[in-house]
Amino acid sequence: MKNKYLLMGMATMTALVLGACGGGKSVSDEAKTEIKYYSFSATPDYEEQLNEMVDKFEEANKDIKVDVELVPYSDYFTKLQTLMAGDQAPDVFELNYENFVSYADKGALLDLDKYIQADKDFDSNTLNKEAFEAYQYDGKQYGMVESFSNVVTFYNKDLFDQAKVGYPTKDWTWSDEVAAAKKLTNTKDSIYGTYAPVTMNEFYKVAAQNGGKLKDDAENWTINDPKNVEALEYMVSNVTKEKISPSPEEMSGQNSEDLFLNGQLAMVHTGIWMFGQFKEADFDWDVQIEAGNTQKATHFFANGLAVSKDTKHAEAAYKFTQFMSASEEAAKIRVDSGWELPAVTDEALLKPYLEQTPPENRKVVFDSLDYLILPPVDASWSKISDSADKEFQKVLLGSETAKDALDNLQEEFGK
Repeated sequence: MKNKYLLMGMATMTALVLGACGGGKSVSDEAKTEIKYYSFSATPDYEEQLNEMVDKFEEANKDIKVDVELVPYSDYFTKLQTLMAGDQAPDVFELNYENFVSYADKGALLDLDKYIQADKDFDSNTLNKEAFEAYQYDGKQYGMVESFSNVVTFYNKDLFDQAKVGYPTKDWTWSDEVAAAKKLTNTKDSIYGTYAPVTMNEFYKVAAQNGGKLKDDAENWTINDPKNVEALEYMVSNVTKEKISPSPEEMSGQNSEDLFLNGQLAMVHTGIWMFGQFKEADFDWDVQIEAGNTQKATHFFANGLAVSKDTKHAEAAYKFTQFMSASEEAAKIRVDSGWELPAVTDEALLKPYLEQTPPENRKVVFDSLDYLILPPVDASWSKISDSADKEFQKVLLGSETAKDALDNLQEEFGK
């Protein structure tokens, strides 16, 4: 990346010399507004694509220079918090939805409403409504969605064919998945019918599939609602009673994606970001909308760009967030590279994505948007998730019931 900006600097100096000789005009670096952009999602696999997006933006906004700093996700938020605590916040920084809520709640983000209203080149209808509104807090727009991903059911067609089991359909319910998984499970060969993690990040979605929710309309916690208890019992039962899903011990430190690639999982609930890695599979596979119980529900993950409330370059910072969110140039780069999905609604831009295989049934990615569910908007979500995961492990081990676990969480956080 340093080489890229060194070359850019040399090109700018050349243009200045030509301008001084009457060969053309150029905006000098001194005259440009420089904004600092902090990001995690491009590293390590998509740095070239991010560079291309930045180049396109700077070509269209010759008076703005974007100084990019990339940090791996594992270190990103620790370093971002350190910068903000030292009054050195970047002008623009990337936030996933879960962390966005926390930063918005702390008042660290710039309200973008007035910039959006004054922007004649931007129409929010060009973006997926749910994705755009995910970056609203207390009725104000504090971020611009740049990409989204969701979760689907991946299935090994070869294992289904061998077991003479029909492929999953969009109408499947929990009972359909369990029935198929029982036929597909072969513990002698360490093959399991299905897998989904028993964690809070999975639980809030499964609860929604059963008509449950973790907060009521007044934003009060309802973690131990009977529908939620049923959902957790279902998740644990697949491991401990039905034995159609591997236990942590049976996974032996491997992740579910590795087991799927090894041909040891007939179905796995995971994100569309695995399309690229699963291309390496030596078997045929496809995807389907996740099964529900009383209704459908599936995860929705989003990355967006926010502007620091302390930025001295608000106008330039907003222009960059809008470009990364809604421009055709940025969207095309994402689609062509398979780097998550832009949140745009333009079918012409998305068509190349739908034409890529595998999977054959890629349209499921967009069909699933009809059933998206977000985690409850709460600044303490990370703490709640950690506590829940510990409780859920106790249920898996049989040291407490699903109801006990959710009662404990309700008592801790429902006050």
